[in-house]
Amino acid sequence: MTYQQALDAYIEATNSHDFKQVKQILADHAIYWFTDQTCTTFDQIQNYFETAWTIIQEEVYQARDVKWISTDETSATCLYTYYYEGYINGSFVSGSGRATNVFVKNDANEWKLVHEHLSPHPDAV
Repeated sequence: MTYQQALDAYIEATNSHDFKQVKQILADHAIYWFTDQTCTTFDQIQNYFETAWTIIQEEVYQARDVKWISTDETSATCLYTYYYEGYINGSFVSGSGRATNVFVKNDANEWKLVHEHLSPHPDAV
């Protein structure tokens, strides 16, 4: 799997709404920087994902305009615009923001997500 395929697999796993699938893409020491919280353990990351999936029903998450800004044999960093849509209390919602993802190759030669930083677009604040 390439780092580009790892990003695609991560987006697909996110849209499964099953954290077991997301966890398969994560590095053992993954760190997430969300707008309102930093998550440094699998339990914290899982709680954040599952809370979001509970709040936004039928959420669909997308990565658009992906730009790989640094790549080599063992690490790859990309920037993209994230988009989401779904339903909160039966009402359709959508939004977007900026994302940075860092992938690393582990000892088994698999690309894993080690860091994600999400923030709203400045005009959305």
